[in-house]
Amino acid sequence: MITPIFLYLMIGILAGLMSGMFGIGGGSVRIPLLYVAGLPLLSVFGINLFVIPISSLVGALSHWKNICWKFVPYILIGASCGSILGALLAGLLHDLTLAILFLIVSLITILGIYFDRISPKVAQKINPKAGHFIGGTLFINLIIGMRGGSGGSLFPSFFRMMKMNIHEAIATSLFSTIFSAAAAIVIYWYRGNIILLPALVVILGSIIGARLGSIISLKTKPHWLEIGLSVFVIILALITVFKSIHHG
Repeated sequence: MITPIFLYLMIGILAGLMSGMFGIGGGSVRIPLLYVAGLPLLSVFGINLFVIPISSLVGALSHWKNICWKFVPYILIGASCGSILGALLAGLLHDLTLAILFLIVSLITILGIYFDRISPKVAQKINPKAGHFIGGTLFINLIIGMRGGSGGSLFPSFFRMMKMNIHEAIATSLFSTIFSAAAAIVIYWYRGNIILLPALVVILGSIIGARLGSIISLKTKPHWLEIGLSVFVIILALITVFKSIHHG
């Protein structure tokens, strides 16, 4: 029989692997799996956010040279504010409503990855500015923050729309989620939602997975990273909607 500790470790490794490969926060993997493992939902949200800064830091260090520092300050402002608002509002909206919003935002951001090829003339006219990054990351984190996430599952797609290449988008996403998750942790910690032992075990697994995922990502051609990220985000969005309908 699989012990809970071993199960938490495997969940951490899988989520960390996805985080390191695609620049996502890993919560889209951790949250449903930890919930199925028997932890209370708000505790799952809190543990997920508790893990992200460490996991993302490991990934960001591997991708350090690709971080788009020019826009990082604006991303941190929007992402942190969105995370705090999302954490405060967690549980107020119906799961299906949040799932549909998540699906819509996911589809838009996936289009963003290929926007320069779908509509090159329009894409050329996009001139990323500070306000775009503040507004975009705030909105994304507000929606995902209400489900205990850090926004990292959609950041790489959004950053591609803002004309970063795929490696810059992954690196910048990993760095940004360190701070967007940390901003929301305070709220979950204050409410007593974070259970320390499972959190520490998941952190250990996430560190291992994030390092492996980052190595794979850096050796993978941008084309395959874009395809992998697109497929992963769409699958997660559809699973989110399905689960919400099933439990609704």
